[in-house]
Amino acid sequence: MSEPRQIGFWVNGEFRELEISPGAMLLDVLRDQLRLTGTKKGCGHNACGSCTVIVDAEAVRSCVYPASRADGKRVQTIEGLVENGQLHPLQQAFIDAGAIQCGYCTPGMIMAAKALLDGDPRPSREEVIDALAGNLCRCTGYAKIIEAVETIAGLGKPREERRELPLEVVGHEMPRPDARAKVTGEAIFAADLHFDDVLSAKVLRSEYPHARILGVNPERARAVPGVVAVITADDVPGEKNHGLARQDWPVLAYDKVRYVGDAIAVVAAESEEIAEKAAKLIEVDYEPLPVVASAEEALGTDAPLVHEGGNILEHIRLRQGDLERGFADADVIVEQRYRTPSGDHAFLEPEAAVGVVDDDGRVVVYVGSQIPFSDRAQIAASLGLPEDQVRVTQTKVGGAFGGKEDIAGQIHVALLAKVTGRPVKLVYTREESMIAHPKRHACVITLKTGAKKDGTLTAVEARILGDSGAYASLGPYVMTRVATHSLGPYQVPNLKVDCYAMYTNNPPAGAYRGFGAPQAHFAAETQMDILADKLGLSPLDLRRKNALRIGAATATGQKLRESVGLLETIDRVAEAMDTGGAPLSAVPGKRRGWGVACAYKNVGLGGGVPDSAAVEVELLDDGRAQVRAGAAEVGQGIVLVLAQIVAEELGLEYDKIDVLVGDTDLTPDGGPTTASRQSYITGNAARLAARRLREALARVAGEELDASPDELTFRAGQVQGPDGKAISLQEAIGLAQAEGHSLVGSEVYTPPKTVPLGGDGDMHFAFGYATQAAEVEVDINSGEVKVLQVIAAHDVGAAMNPRAVEGQLEGGVVMGLGYALMEDFVVEQGVPRKTTLTKYRIPTAKEMPEILPILVEHPTAEGPYGAKGVGEITSIPTAPAITNAIYNATGVRILSLPATPEMIRAGLKAMGEGRPT
Repeated sequence: MSEPRQIGFWVNGEFRELEISPGAMLLDVLRDQLRLTGTKKGCGHNACGSCTVIVDAEAVRSCVYPASRADGKRVQTIEGLVENGQLHPLQQAFIDAGAIQCGYCTPGMIMAAKALLDGDPRPSREEVIDALAGNLCRCTGYAKIIEAVETIAGLGKPREERRELPLEVVGHEMPRPDARAKVTGEAIFAADLHFDDVLSAKVLRSEYPHARILGVNPERARAVPGVVAVITADDVPGEKNHGLARQDWPVLAYDKVRYVGDAIAVVAAESEEIAEKAAKLIEVDYEPLPVVASAEEALGTDAPLVHEGGNILEHIRLRQGDLERGFADADVIVEQRYRTPSGDHAFLEPEAAVGVVDDDGRVVVYVGSQIPFSDRAQIAASLGLPEDQVRVTQTKVGGAFGGKEDIAGQIHVALLAKVTGRPVKLVYTREESMIAHPKRHACVITLKTGAKKDGTLTAVEARILGDSGAYASLGPYVMTRVATHSLGPYQVPNLKVDCYAMYTNNPPAGAYRGFGAPQAHFAAETQMDILADKLGLSPLDLRRKNALRIGAATATGQKLRESVGLLETIDRVAEAMDTGGAPLSAVPGKRRGWGVACAYKNVGLGGGVPDSAAVEVELLDDGRAQVRAGAAEVGQGIVLVLAQIVAEELGLEYDKIDVLVGDTDLTPDGGPTTASRQSYITGNAARLAARRLREALARVAGEELDASPDELTFRAGQVQGPDGKAISLQEAIGLAQAEGHSLVGSEVYTPPKTVPLGGDGDMHFAFGYATQAAEVEVDINSGEVKVLQVIAAHDVGAAMNPRAVEGQLEGGVVMGLGYALMEDFVVEQGVPRKTTLTKYRIPTAKEMPEILPILVEHPTAEGPYGAKGVGEITSIPTAPAITNAIYNATGVRILSLPATPEMIRAGLKAMGEGRPT
């Protein structure tokens, strides 16, 4: 065995000498020995670029760069870019362009761009894209990142001025409050945390997708030197299961394993290497059982049972009107089956958690989660503790998209910390992340649609099978959204929908950006194009005729009364296509085509599910304000929204607002960060809490200014009366304190009442609407598809921060492009086949199309300043717009995602076109 060796190299201008382990990579040395945690580990196999640093003027992937090679060289990390407190121009450009969302990829992106610009200060756009193509980003869609780099390269274009705005802060393009920390590497994610005496944890996972556990023997693992604890299901003192929709997911498997990712035991040891070695020594006696490999198999009468109660997790039914009469009235009927794949969220930060027992004996868990308060409840239940004996603190979250709602390592580190009395850190590998966490539901959707000659829809019948995998996660709710969105955003008087969420032995399926609506809309929007073709109508005209509008009813029978901008999104897209559409390609062997698709998506949980959020706003002695909210910041920008709202309400300078989120001790419960709900619900809570404070200040300031409180104006840190006389906000704070007034405003906001599916009333309190058009170029010989441009018109209610909303649109479009063309989490007989970012491909900067975001604003009365959520709907219409464009370019109809080159070549061959390859 090789011995440790001594090396020395320059790091950010300082010479460092240290001893390194055999085989150590530069990333490990930077993070673990030098504590330079701005450099991130996203994959460990040279696929994502999060670990990019500069070595002797060259951008390198430090996760595969042997530390020994750095001996005598100059290494620069993200921490070395700030000089005398001043950001590097590239860091500032990222902030100004809005190129930051979750921030996990940001240091690597900046270092890759810096290496390019150091060598060539004036690169072309193509050279910028080439330099960044090896760095993945799942949030931004790359557009704002490229804009930032182009600005420094002198290629940037001036941003068009938006119309005059009525508000001082809301509606303006303010920078994110967490932007500086994310561009400097100071932002702390769970894996970045360091505690003295910390133990490393590793999980033993099932070898089988379905098997009975006959016995678990951890004794060989416990005997390994350096192992401090090994826990199995017998060591869980409280609830053995956790879960969101159902408590059916074992903390540690005890009777059966139901998928390859099932956790059986967890080891805590003095090092990660020791923990990994010990986990492999745990002996498990399995009795393999037949595998239920798909939702279709699960529904079979002789299918093996995944759970004793049966394989049907949920059967969702919708009925409206008279289906038989509706089809009898139709002049044209289209019936077709569609398939959508399982998908991985591919967030760049693998799951990580740290468990600690504090000085009071309470368990503290640090984790990047979407639902901190739910985590606390589930941790406490499994530890057999009252909830007040558990604290969950949200670290920065390196992307989530629904994939960090379920428990991952939280309970495991809490148990180990409690057992050992020492801090315990668990960090998933990329492969472990892709095996273990919930996926997008694979669906089989059969649609039958009837329409009159003029295009009026008369009836829709749908049968939907969704693969919910081994455990419920949020499957019942996701598949309910598939059912309720299965008609698309259209008026249909007669319908019948039967939707089944099925247990299988595949990885669990749960929340994923769009929450079932992408699957539904792929089918519905493809069906609309087929119908338009049969009727001889333009796809846009057919959609206009049937589009939801004020006074129309959704599939659940809900009457829409306000904020329905779908028709305007259709018109804006049509206008953009008319003015910006490119002619058909004259390149031999390639064809171009446009495709369109519409979408809608609920805002908030709806369905009668309790849906509130609380916020506290406190004015401090120094004139600053602190906002405390339990909402999780996962990159979407809730910290930005809350800062803007409170600055607006208090008339305080934006940079004097501090936002604290996601700490179950220090913030009130904000509910889950899901369903595009936080801007609407937590945003309203912040608005009302700040307004309470303003009203209290207005009373005391009014006495000082000899004016009625409602005559006062709060602006730019001043409180001004109608005669122009003013005092500073800080003076008003002092007056309020002197009179004994509280300087904390708090509010719990509950949106308008909703009812369960089938109930009498509104199932949702708001919806977002969208239309997208995509232009593609298809190589008819190879089947390769290039998306040239996407026009994305979205009714966002009101844009709280236009640049941030555009970032959501661009990121959603590129994620939708991946769904359309490349992403497929292949599972064969329960065994995942794509568990790295080299095998599971997501779009890079090279695949990014030109994106034209169009913000349509139909304000909603209850939303803060008219706003409604935009996080999910941005990715929903993209895939069908692309696949409809492929058909219009080639005549190949895509009925199953992703639309691979092989699929397109086969379609062309069947038509007698293209070239066999």
